[in-house]
Amino acid sequence: MKMKRIIKKIIRGEKGQALMITLILLLLGSLITVPLLGFVGTGVETGAVYEEDMLELYAADSGIEDAIQQIIIGAEGLPSETDPIWSYQIADVNGKEVYVTITYLDNAAYKITSTAGNTQITVFIAPLYGDYGGILDNVITSQGDYTLQGPTTVEPPEGEEHGPVDNYEGDWPTPEQLILFYSEDVEGVDPYPSGTLDVADYAATGIGPLYRDGTLSIVNSGSAGLTVSLNDTLYITGNTQIGATGHDFTLNLNGQTIFVESDETGGYALQIGGKCNLTGSGVIIAIGSIQFKPNMSSGPSDYILVMSVIGTTYMQPNGDFYGTLAGSSEVYIQNGSVHWSQPGEGGINFPGEGGSGSEGTQYLIHSWEIGQP
Repeated sequence: MKMKRIIKKIIRGEKGQALMITLILLLLGSLITVPLLGFVGTGVETGAVYEEDMLELYAADSGIEDAIQQIIIGAEGLPSETDPIWSYQIADVNGKEVYVTITYLDNAAYKITSTAGNTQITVFIAPLYGDYGGILDNVITSQGDYTLQGPTTVEPPEGEEHGPVDNYEGDWPTPEQLILFYSEDVEGVDPYPSGTLDVADYAATGIGPLYRDGTLSIVNSGSAGLTVSLNDTLYITGNTQIGATGHDFTLNLNGQTIFVESDETGGYALQIGGKCNLTGSGVIIAIGSIQFKPNMSSGPSDYILVMSVIGTTYMQPNGDFYGTLAGSSEVYIQNGSVHWSQPGEGGINFPGEGGSGSEGTQYLIHSWEIGQP
């Protein structure tokens, strides 16, 4: 009974407290709920605006991509030096009208603007590598002259398809473009420490990738007639001699590249002498002038590109050469037999000609800005 009276006393003392607590909670709820609902409403509105902005951005971006594709394929109506502006419209991209303008600047560089609603994207692009495949279409390709001296055979002959071409006006790579292109082949390769490379040390393993920062002489101090193959690109910055001294050896290009960065034109940036017997397909390029006098063991299924980018290609081979001889100032052939052949399936390691390169002109995006019209 005593406990029952205590409980009743406690209950009587709590009368009205629950109502007061409920009223306080309702008051706090009203203070929180109204701003919270306002915040939710703002979030929904902001989300809708964000979604609209993104739709405009994606639509404008699609206009940029379309314009770049038009440039790559050389579309009809593409602007030029004489008619520098081309504008067109793309209907209904994410429910937006897209307005595209392509402006020709110089040296095949373009400015592209694409506008969708209140969003405008501006892009500047220029060629990274041109489409240099036309150089390979001829047995001789020269930006200047070519000279045939002595009992020289050139097939096809002058005036026929794939025959010699002088004053070539097609795309021609700059030294900087080829340096960039071929330096990627030896990126991360430790520099070769010596100025002499003995092929006898590589007969079993092959050579490459190899990077030499300086001059290089490739010789054979081993048994005469040994064969060595290239496994990857040889990149040499200085003047280079191959098979100028020592014992005879056979160098199988094996579809690979020899690139000499030297721009020597008073003498020769690259000399390939009679101690070297050359076979297989591949690319031999020097920025400066080339003296090409190896023994040849190639056939119609082989293709070799020998190219001087800014100088002269002087050729006096012993045997039949198949491929293309290219030179900037002149191609000079003395007592040689030169035949055009087509690069094999997969192309060669040269910009615009498949292989390690890519077909067609490649463009670099220099800037990409988003703003308002």
